[in-house]
Amino acid sequence: MKGLATALILKEKIQTTEAKAKEASPYVERFLTIAKRGDLNSKRRLLQFFAPKVVKKLMSELAPRYQTRKGGYTRVIKLGQRFSDGSRMAIIEFIK
Repeated sequence: MKGLATALILKEKIQTTEAKAKEASPYVERFLTIAKRGDLNSKRRLLQFFAPKVVKKLMSELAPRYQTRKGGYTRVIKLGQRFSDGSRMAIIEFIK
């Protein structure tokens, strides 16, 4: 889950299976809510889970973008089944 969250934060839009996307959405939203506080304690809490590059993007780019929003920072768009194994695919992205 940590790798999926890191990829989503850095790229802001990724394609994965539907189950992983639904599982990652509340995980990433919780960390974005922590980043919105913007204090030293929240930065230290984020550094326990993510690399400094990811924390910098969370605190400097994503948190100010959603400062007035109460929640619901991500959306999951269902795509259909993957050809090779038939698993359901989805795109998870940050709402603009």
